Amino acid sequence: MDTDQPLRMMQNPAGALRILMETYGSDVWNYAYVLCGSREEADDISQEVFLKAYQKSGDFRGEASVKTWLLTITRNMTYSWRRKLMRRASLQPQVRDTALIYPSAEAEAMERHYSDSIWAIIMKLPAPYRETLVLDIKYGLPVQDIAALLHVAPGTVKSRLSRARDKVRAQLQKEEQQ
Repeated sequence: MDTDQPLRMMQNPAGALRILMETYGSDVWNYAYVLCGSREEADDISQEVFLKAYQKSGDFRGEASVKTWLLTITRNMTYSWRRKLMRRASLQPQVRDTALIYPSAEAEAMERHYSDSIWAIIMKLPAPYRETLVLDIKYGLPVQDIAALLHVAPGTVKSRLSRARDKVRAQLQKEEQQ
């Protein structure tokens, strides 16, 4: 998909939106899931991302790839979702969200699904390392795009990638010794 695609949404909005969803839908959903850890929330966030992309297609400047643009929207929407969840929890302290305390059956099933121990380790990394490593490994984004998406310097991205890889290596060695 080329970078002019969002601009052509004006000519054929339904067709362009369908193409964006078919091309990047799984990337958006997977990234939302990595950030929020909930299938239901990833579903909701993904839908909202494509609605937002449709509404804001005229704002796309082409400074990054369409994928990077959509992943940026995904990240921003996920963080907005987290803030709403935190606000809701602080307004109603007597109501406890069990999803925050106990892992859901889906999360446990997802863990079992990850037969590859490396991905299980990656998912347990602290959020900044996990997010940076996933953007590099899973989505193949260049350091510059990751830096722009995360609003950090390229050197920070390189540092996080190095530290994340070191943590994964150390955990793999630890598991091999057991």
